[in-house]
Amino acid sequence: MKNWFLCQETFIKHLTHERGLSGETVRAYQSDLRQAFHYFAGVTGNEGVSPGEIQPEHVRGFMAYLSRDHQKVSQSRKLSALRSFYRHLQDRGIVEQNPAQWAAHPKVTRKLPGFMSVDEVFYFLKVLEEKSRGADLAWRRARNWAMFETLYSSGVRVGELTRLNEPSLRRETGMVCVLGKGRRERLVPIGKKALHAVDLYLCRLKSQWKDATLRGNALFRNARGGRLSPRSVHRILVTELKTSGLWQHVTPHGLRHTFATHLLSAGADLRSIQDMLGHKSLTTTQRYTHVNLDQLMKTYDRAHPRSRLKNQGPGEHD
Repeated sequence: MKNWFLCQETFIKHLTHERGLSGETVRAYQSDLRQAFHYFAGVTGNEGVSPGEIQPEHVRGFMAYLSRDHQKVSQSRKLSALRSFYRHLQDRGIVEQNPAQWAAHPKVTRKLPGFMSVDEVFYFLKVLEEKSRGADLAWRRARNWAMFETLYSSGVRVGELTRLNEPSLRRETGMVCVLGKGRRERLVPIGKKALHAVDLYLCRLKSQWKDATLRGNALFRNARGGRLSPRSVHRILVTELKTSGLWQHVTPHGLRHTFATHLLSAGADLRSIQDMLGHKSLTTTQRYTHVNLDQLMKTYDRAHPRSRLKNQGPGEHD
C-alpha cells in the first residue's frame, strides 16, 4: 500500500498540472494534508501510516481536535482538502473508501470583506496620486498608486494582480488580460486613470532601475526588482490606509468587494459583474447584493408614501 507522502506528492502534481491551481492554493493543500498526517500518525501510533489505514472515526477525531483552536472556516477548508485528496486516490484505485465523506462540515457564517464608500476610495486614491507627484520621488510611491488604482478599477483578485505582466495591459482596447483561478484567462476593463497611473509608475521604475536588474516581465515589482507577493500588497495597503488617515480594516480583497459594490449600486447587472470578477457561479456574485439592498430599503423608507405613513398619527395623511 502506498505511503501517505507518495500519495500526497501525486495529488499535488494533479492540482498543479491537471487542475491548474495557483501556487498559493496548492501550498494550502500541502499544509492541510501535512497537519492531518501528523494527527493520524499520532493517534494510530504509526509514523508510516498510509491513507488506506485511515477510518471515518480518525477523521472525526481530527475535526474535533481542530475545533479546539481553529476557526470554523479553517476547519471546513481542511476537511475539504482531505475529501479532495481521497477522491483523487479513489479515482486512481489506491483506496476504496473516502473516510472524510462521513465527517460533517462545521456551519460557517460567511462574512463579506470590509469595503469603502465612493468618497473614501476617491480620497484614498487622491492621496496616493499626490504622493507620487514629482520626478524626484521614489518609484515605489508611483507603484502603490498604480497598484491600488488597478485593483479598484478592474476588481481583480490580489493573486491575479501580482501575476500581471507588462504585456497583460491592452491599452488600445482599455482592457487587461487576467490569469485567474484554474489558469483561466479573462479580459477585464481597466479605466484610463489606472492606465495613466501604471504608465507613470513604469516610466519612474525604468528611469531608476537598469533593465538587467529587473527580472522577468512582472508588472508590479518589489524592492529587489522581482515580482511583488500578495502578502506584500496587503501590508502596503494597510500602511497606506493608515498614513492617509483612513483606519478601516480593508484588505486587497476588500477593494475587489468595493469595486463590485460600487458597480452594482450604479446599476450594473449581475451577469456583467460576474464576468469581470471571474466567478464561475452567479451565486458567488449575488453575495454583493446585500449592500445594494440595504441602500434600496433606505431609499424606499424615505420615498414610498406607504412607508412614511408609519411615522404619522391617525388622520395626518388625510
